[in-house]
Amino acid sequence: MKIPSNKRLLEAYAGAVTAVLALIVGMAALTPQKQTFDEITVHRINIVEPGGTLRMVISDHAKLPGVIVKGEERPSLDRPQAGMLFYNDEGSENGGLVFGGHKNATGEIIDSGGSLSFDKYGASGEMMQLAGVSDSTDQFAGLKIRDSSLTGSGNKRVWVGHTDDGTASVALMDAKGRKRIVMAVKADGTSNIDFLDASGKVIRELVP
Repeated sequence: MKIPSNKRLLEAYAGAVTAVLALIVGMAALTPQKQTFDEITVHRINIVEPGGTLRMVISDHAKLPGVIVKGEERPSLDRPQAGMLFYNDEGSENGGLVFGGHKNATGEIIDSGGSLSFDKYGASGEMMQLAGVSDSTDQFAGLKIRDSSLTGSGNKRVWVGHTDDGTASVALMDAKGRKRIVMAVKADGTSNIDFLDASGKVIRELVP
């Protein structure tokens, strides 16, 4: 019997190993992988559908994307926060949870707070926002509901919240964003309900 040469043995061995590796890689590509981590450190995580459509981004400030519409990223906005952005079935941004806060060179607190918002499909801007801000320019916490109809202006229509002076208030606005009814309770317990005209003038006030 003729014994194969060392070269032929090596060629046969290499071919068998290659076939086995190709089979393993192919099976790995077809089989969903599940892994468990005790801790992971990243700058950004993209959550995508099987077809590749982006559905959520969890990111630090540096890698937070600009507005994405149907998979196309528009020029980046000035987003000084880190957070989590949500995308609809078409890969268009439709809300998010962002947060931040720091001091500038002069020691002023800026961009401090957090916001959870959701957008209406096909409309511009958020339809609802739960926000808390406390920095050198704004101090408030509350819920804002905006005019989110497809032909609406996006103006604020409802506000429920409080400011740092201790006033808790509910305000109802018209389609142009003008306050028409304001119900407020100050820190000392003083309360009132004001009815306003289109210019912002109080035309009737109800007090205890």
